[in-house]
Amino acid sequence: MEANLQPSSLPEEERRRLVMRVIEPRETVEGAGVHVLRSIGGPDLDYLDPFLLLDNFVGGDPAAFEAGFPEHPHKGIETVTYLIDGEMRHRDDQGNEGVVGPGAVQWMTAGRGVVHDEMPRPHDGHIDGLQLWINLPARDKLVPPSYQNIAAEQIPVHESHSGVVTRVIAGRAGAVEGPIRGIAAAPTYLDITVPPHTAWRQPVPAGQAAFAYTLSGRGRFATSDGWREVEARRLVLFADGGVVEGHGDHEPFRLLLIAATPLHEPVARYGPFVMNTRDEILETIRDLQNGTFGR
Repeated sequence: MEANLQPSSLPEEERRRLVMRVIEPRETVEGAGVHVLRSIGGPDLDYLDPFLLLDNFVGGDPAAFEAGFPEHPHKGIETVTYLIDGEMRHRDDQGNEGVVGPGAVQWMTAGRGVVHDEMPRPHDGHIDGLQLWINLPARDKLVPPSYQNIAAEQIPVHESHSGVVTRVIAGRAGAVEGPIRGIAAAPTYLDITVPPHTAWRQPVPAGQAAFAYTLSGRGRFATSDGWREVEARRLVLFADGGVVEGHGDHEPFRLLLIAATPLHEPVARYGPFVMNTRDEILETIRDLQNGTFGR
């Protein structure tokens, strides 16, 4: 029966998204010495249009993250910070400051430029959070900086008949729509917990780039010749289609499912600056040097 679930004659919006690659994140050091697991933005996957970077800062050694991310600039991108455990304090040159706590998300549009700092705060000596960078289209690269700060209790939850629990940050699960709105890439950002030995499926708009990042437990995803088991702290890259399907193993399986519309635009990158041309990058560096950055 499984072999008949994806006939090639199905329309794209009904086709199962098959696993293209499974990437083991590489440890790297960012900020003032924060150890992170990087799965997008490294040698194994430099860019997944429109996703530029995915870092998972996780661990129980305070020395690995307590120095945080001191004051630094961003331009031309959006950053999405999601906390599983612990907190992240932030403040910027626009006068914004606050704390992202467990289960909360901060969606920052850097636009024409923002300078901020981010400082991890562990809970009982442990922290677990993710930061995702999303490219902005050329038309939005010079918009004023803005934030969407969503507390944990503001994120709606969808529970299926089989017990799959989905926190809907952006996009839709069932009839539940996430609170993040007005984003150019029309993103899906879901935190999904699958009970043991349970099948699940989640529609994802055809044509979007889609991946899963596994947080805990083990699960199985469809491949062209069966199912592939994936352990925690792995990035699963999917081919196009309309539905992501998987199975939980003998313990609860938790993952993030993320998708967005590709921009198909040229990318010029220099650290935290992402524009469309080298000249725009050079102009950004001059602005930073002469004190007009972000103005």
